[in-house]
Parts: sequence; C-alpha cells; structure tokens
Amino acid sequence: MRKTILVAMAIMLCSSAFCADIDTLKTRAEQGDESAQFYLGRAHSTGEGVLQDYKEAVKWYRKAAEQGHALAQAGLGSAYSVGKGVPQDYKEAAKWHLKAAEQGHAAAQFVLGCAYSNGKGVPQDNKESVKWYRKSAEQGNASAQSALGLAYRDGRGIPQDYAEAYFWLNLASSQDEGSAKGRDEVAAKLTRGKLEEVQAKCKKWVEDFEKRKR
Repeated sequence: MRKTILVAMAIMLCSSAFCADIDTLKTRAEQGDESAQFYLGRAHSTGEGVLQDYKEAVKWYRKAAEQGHALAQAGLGSAYSVGKGVPQDYKEAAKWHLKAAEQGHAAAQFVLGCAYSNGKGVPQDNKESVKWYRKSAEQGNASAQSALGLAYRDGRGIPQDYAEAYFWLNLASSQDEGSAKGRDEVAAKLTRGKLEEVQAKCKKWVEDFEKRKR
C-alpha cells in the first residue's frame, strides 16, 4: 500500500515533459550511452523524476563508470564510501575515486587525498595524500587548498613551510571562511614583507586561474 502511494505521489509531482525526458534517458542508458547512464544514476540517487533508489543509482553509475565516465566513477566511489546502495567498502571507494582522480576529477582527487591521509581503503601515506590534495587544489577546490595548507603548516607529507601554508589557506578562505582562522594563525609566523609577497602571489594565482577558466 505504501509503495502504491509513493508511486502515485511521484506521478503527481512529475510533469509529463520531465517524465518523457526520464524515459528518453532510460532508453539511451539501456543502449549503452555512458552519459545517460550517469544521469539516470544521479536521478535515482536524488529522486529527481523517479523514486529514490540507491541500489538502482549504483547499478547505472557502475555501467557508466566501467565505460570510463569520471563523474560516474566518483559517484560510485562515494556510494561505496558511505554505504548507499552497496555495502560500505573503503577499498572499493578508493579504487573508483582513483579512476576518477586520474581523469582530473577535482573532488575525487581531494577525497583520495583524504583516504591516503586517514589510511581508509589505501595504505596511510602522507606524501601520496599531499600529491592528490595538490592536484585538486590547483583546480580551485577549496577543501583541498585548505588541506594542503594545513599539510604545509604541520610538515605532514611535505617539508614545513609557513609561507606556502599561508598561500593555500588564503586561497581557500576566499571560498571557505573556516580556513581563515588557520590562515591568520600562520600569518603571525611570517614577517610583514614575506606576508605581502605571498599575498601578491595569491592575487596573481587567482587572476591566472580565472583566465584559464575562460
């Protein structure tokens, strides 16, 4: 009875045009279109246009991921990481995040950096953690910039360098206010001249980054 009510609600909430789009998406996904498979998986994950079903989401993410779709690989990795639609498995999570990270997926690179930092699904390795944080940070991921800054501050996986710590924490703070405290603590360890030098470096990095995005 409850399932019948949920189906009825889904039909009421779904416009005919959107449902038609979902039907088209499913047809394309069944024909092997990796992008359609990913978007169908995401629809099932969020419940957009279909009933939310994490197992069905994983099914379509996997089909796309096995064809090399980076977003699907990251989605499948996240599913394994939190145990939604599949049993929680950190090794499988790291495996799929690595595949996405190697294709340049910034969020997957950050998550992989965290995995190496914490030793979840992979051997604990601070140097490898910093490697992936950096790749993500250079793409503008604020969480990775903050993590890289803290690694420089603490000398974890990389030689301690307060100027570099400030550089990355300052970049992160423009998107994430939570990084400002760490940035200010590191700033107190720099001379005024060095601080101004790093701030100028930050400004240039942002300008160059914005140009690359155009």
